[in-house]
Amino acid sequence: MKKLAAFGNWLRTSKTAFLSLAVFGYWLKCSLIYLTKFSLGASSGMQYFLLFLNPIPSALLLLGIGMLVKGRKSYWLMIIIDFILATWLFANILYYREFSNFLSLSLMQSSGSASENLGKSIAGILKGSDFLAFLDPAILTILLATKAIKMDLRPKSWKLKTGIEVGAILLAGVNLLLAQQDRSGLLTRTFDNNYIVKYLGINEYAIYDGVKTAQTSAQMANAKVSDLSSVKKYIKQNYVQPNSAYTGVAKGKNVIYIHLESFQQFLIGYKWQGKEVTPNLNKLYKNKHTLAFDNFFNQVGQGKTSDAEMMLENSLFGVQSGSAMSTYGTSNTFESMPAILSQKAGYTTAVMHGGTGSFWNRNNAYKSFGYQYFMSLNYYNYQDSWYLGYGLKDKIFLKESAKYIASLPQPFYLKLITVTNHYPYMLDKQNQSIKKTTTGDSTVDGYVQTAHYLDQAIGELMTWLKKTGLDKKTLLVFYGDHYGISNNHNEAMAQLTGIKNYGEFEDQQYQRVPLMFYSPALKGGVKHTYGGEIDVMPTLLNLLGISSKKMILFGHDLLSKDNPQLVAQRNGNFISPTFTKVGSSYYYTKTAKKVTSKKDKAKCRILANKVTTQLSLSDRVMTGNLFRFYKPSWFKKVDTSDFNYNKTAALAKLKKAAKSKTSLKSQLGKKDATSLYKTDAPELKKTKTK
Repeated sequence: MKKLAAFGNWLRTSKTAFLSLAVFGYWLKCSLIYLTKFSLGASSGMQYFLLFLNPIPSALLLLGIGMLVKGRKSYWLMIIIDFILATWLFANILYYREFSNFLSLSLMQSSGSASENLGKSIAGILKGSDFLAFLDPAILTILLATKAIKMDLRPKSWKLKTGIEVGAILLAGVNLLLAQQDRSGLLTRTFDNNYIVKYLGINEYAIYDGVKTAQTSAQMANAKVSDLSSVKKYIKQNYVQPNSAYTGVAKGKNVIYIHLESFQQFLIGYKWQGKEVTPNLNKLYKNKHTLAFDNFFNQVGQGKTSDAEMMLENSLFGVQSGSAMSTYGTSNTFESMPAILSQKAGYTTAVMHGGTGSFWNRNNAYKSFGYQYFMSLNYYNYQDSWYLGYGLKDKIFLKESAKYIASLPQPFYLKLITVTNHYPYMLDKQNQSIKKTTTGDSTVDGYVQTAHYLDQAIGELMTWLKKTGLDKKTLLVFYGDHYGISNNHNEAMAQLTGIKNYGEFEDQQYQRVPLMFYSPALKGGVKHTYGGEIDVMPTLLNLLGISSKKMILFGHDLLSKDNPQLVAQRNGNFISPTFTKVGSSYYYTKTAKKVTSKKDKAKCRILANKVTTQLSLSDRVMTGNLFRFYKPSWFKKVDTSDFNYNKTAALAKLKKAAKSKTSLKSQLGKKDATSLYKTDAPELKKTKTK
């Protein structure tokens, strides 16, 4: 009892005890809010440990500042700091509820204020439990005001004061080290702010975001109008005339991009144990109305999927480190495909994705691109069993998207992002309809199962498009975003491909991914042009009858006879019909033999210099935000405040838009577009939505 009484007395009379109470209160509050207000996706013991650990270092560091001040000011400074931290946490609770993301400095700078992004009716999203954020500083204030806690005015040693701050920094270092071990590239390859908060904490996220914003701002501040002039000169010198035979063949048609997650070209036509892995895509590939490319390569860097999207929407490469959409998607000015089609041809523009909107900063970047609608996970009613890894299972996602597609006024430009064929390629037993491969590599062996499931989902979508008549009014674009099997699995790939010495050259060649344009209006065929994702936008623009001559695009029309056929990789490697560069080695593309002659090495170095120039100029556009200097008369700069992805507001807008005579819903009349969509997804036969 004496020890307990002594401890109670210490709590009431010691400044160090007051700091301890403040840190404990902040830790407990943050832990509860992390679990109940945010969807951070902790899925392992280490992730939960770090989630509970990460509030402590910043609380100790920041609240410990109060210990550096003498007398009563010390206590009140800790209270003020605690209220500031509570306000930051409270603001993020509200913002996260509305936008499934955290507040960022770049967002606040570009949008004017946080309140503008939270919308006009904060009261409509406010919950009483949100004020939990202010509970601990409020309690401490009351304890001080009622003198339940007496102020300790005795001077504290500098050893104690500095020890608190140093200890906080060391603890933060341990937190970061453990986080990096559990999630390599956490700070260099940021694709979701949820990960930063989950591993490091809400305050550390603010610091990280501030540093990134400062770096970005510095790069932009150093950019000049003359930088754009050199880019425009390069684009003009390297412009190739599009193929006039294809100009406008799909003019006025809907465009549906179908994102084939982690899908490599070798899966087309591939059989396992006598069974086609992708029978539906195989049929499309061979269809007389399909333009397919068998030498089409992904060109992504660390930004993976987001890099592919950046290239397809803007004909700009991802940046050398990290994700361009994550770092620059909020603040940069773009001349993007959805904005161009909306302004020049009256297209309705939308993205549908069964994953979280914050992933790759999509809910901000898509506004910068000019997308009018973005239906992410919270737009879909679902059960937990419908969700797999990165989003809803493809069959369910595509079926549930039908009601939204039917409401879009035509012509529309739509991107459907599938996710089931994503690493680590796991699929529940009820959805498995092809056996795993037998390489012995647990990651690789599930690849054919998830690819087969994706293919089945595509088949169901195609059937629905034909039933509704949309297939005749639509240009379908199928693309693989990046590799599915990395060079860490070369032994398994050797077994799958039958290539005995599967090495760096073979891995480079297997960076091929599908690209197919399908429309009844197209005269199809398999094209052998070497190209990459950077080339899709100019190719599509020509098919739609829109001239790209005055645009800043780093790609070229894949159907042009003058296409340079030099495919740059983000790391400086390249592939051409003649030569391939991998690291410091050059190969003959057709024979896989290393280049040894001085004459051919000189040719390779010329190609390498061209690749370096193309990448560096694209980087200059991105990091310098050079499009802010670009003001063509035909294009209006996108105003991100024109777009609101809040579910309630967006669906109200879509409901009104669906009344248009051009929407599928209006054209079908009494027929229900969604009832025409048939799927064999077993989940939909068993459960009710939540």
